[in-house]
Amino acid sequence: MAALDPLARREFLQGLMEYVAESGTSVVMSSHLVADLERVCDYLIVLVRSRVRVTGEVEELLAGQHRITGARIDPARLGPGRQVILARHTDVQSTLMVRSTAPIEDPAFSVDGIDLEDLVLAYMTEAAQSGPDRVLEKQR
Repeated sequence: MAALDPLARREFLQGLMEYVAESGTSVVMSSHLVADLERVCDYLIVLVRSRVRVTGEVEELLAGQHRITGARIDPARLGPGRQVILARHTDVQSTLMVRSTAPIEDPAFSVDGIDLEDLVLAYMTEAAQSGPDRVLEKQR
């Protein structure tokens, strides 16, 4: 699909989704065009180096992922039920992409939702930064 112009790609996806709705067929898509996937996918699997980094219903994944911005903090201090996927720091500020099963209600932080592209890029970046040895170590 990447070789199609944007209008043709949108028409193709619309036709595909109409077919899926009529037939009840499942479709597996592999693409680097995350914006296209966000329009049509309800389940996501992110693979990096042939390893599953995250998987689940798109709505649930997005509901459980947050961008937290505030004064510089050690990510380990966020508390239980929060997994830091990606952390970026300046001298005075931290921006964290966090997977959370618990509400994040700390007034010291600005908490925002993310879109599918943010989610995919965060998990891909985290895997790239951790290197192949850490990816295997985390999975054990």
